[in-house]
Amino acid sequence: MNSILNTYSPLSKELYNEYRGEVMRDALSTQKVLVIGAGGLGCEILKCLALSGIKEIHVIDLDTIDLTNLNRQFLFRMKDVGKYKAEVAAEFIMKRIPSCKVIPYTKKIQEFGIGFYQEFSVIIAGLDNIEARRWINRVVIQMVERDENEKVIDGSRHYLIDGGTEGLNGQARVISPFESACYECTLSQLPKQLQYQMCTIASTPRLPEHCIAYVYEVLWQKEQPDVKLDKDNFDHMNWIYQKALERAKQFNIEGVTYKLTLGVVKNIIPAVASTNALIASICTVECIKILTGNGSQLNNYIQWYGQNHQTGVGINVIQQERLDECTECSIQQLQIKVKRTDQLSILLTLLPPEIELYCNGQTLITNNNLRKQGFAHLLVKTFQELIESKIIYENSVLKAIDKNKTINVRIQYE
Repeated sequence: MNSILNTYSPLSKELYNEYRGEVMRDALSTQKVLVIGAGGLGCEILKCLALSGIKEIHVIDLDTIDLTNLNRQFLFRMKDVGKYKAEVAAEFIMKRIPSCKVIPYTKKIQEFGIGFYQEFSVIIAGLDNIEARRWINRVVIQMVERDENEKVIDGSRHYLIDGGTEGLNGQARVISPFESACYECTLSQLPKQLQYQMCTIASTPRLPEHCIAYVYEVLWQKEQPDVKLDKDNFDHMNWIYQKALERAKQFNIEGVTYKLTLGVVKNIIPAVASTNALIASICTVECIKILTGNGSQLNNYIQWYGQNHQTGVGINVIQQERLDECTECSIQQLQIKVKRTDQLSILLTLLPPEIELYCNGQTLITNNNLRKQGFAHLLVKTFQELIESKIIYENSVLKAIDKNKTINVRIQYE
């Protein structure tokens, strides 16, 4: 590490050339990093951060360790099966690297308030689903504060580094809110998920995947209409597995396994340890650049092709562009003047009737099903009460979505 910190980089910004040796080590040791996900990619990221000199790492993951994780998630052992990934990973890292403090959390990312995420200059996501990525992308955008001239206030921008792997291929991106394309800007570029024709899975299944898809998409709703399927619940997934086995025997189909069941239901793509290691190292390097100001950060998306039938092994850097019509980082603004003693319900008279209002990743208002979703109690709170309880912040920009059109709502207090 010393050789890295003391080596001059011709790519480093001239303003930050004073960062060398002890200065860079101080920058790494005094800032906290949040890692979301402690799975295959998350284990590699945690290892790389700890070995790079980061002294305090926080990690969120509500999953528990499964036997199938052990072939690539190297922070776990057989004795850890059934335990929380975040807790075991934190214990392993701190035992191996005592100078590094790792704090685990075993809750959903949506259960943390905006104040929690504001503690971290950099958030690294090693997630395995689109919705969680979209949510944390929304949070880093909403944490940005602006002055009266609508300019971003220095120090209010938090960076999101997003990594992902698919077999032998992988990608990483650096999201700098209102500077680079956010995750929502690039949703249209995502590959379509594999889908099976309903007529095939219902009438003429030929593959084990067809049997699993039938139970998942048809039989669960038919036999358990009042139970919401939880893909992280073992009993639910085992039910699908057992029913798929029965259907496979009926049609003389072999190959239905519990692992395949998880893969079909969760759309899991087989993970490769070497790909995880490569993408984790890219994420870590970008994190170090941001924390120390040493080196030009990725601009802003990198793809790794470990398997490409046309070009073979390769790597590609793309500058993804922001979309003017992006539902998260669009520049449309609406200013509303209220009194601090006004209740939140006053916005219902000032905004379109079918509006959905968000702040800091949390829903404030949704007219369509307000009471059922449990938001009615917020309407009677004053803006001052909402600020004191940290549901909203003084300079927070609320996000209003009306028929897929997003408007940033800035509240001005009289």
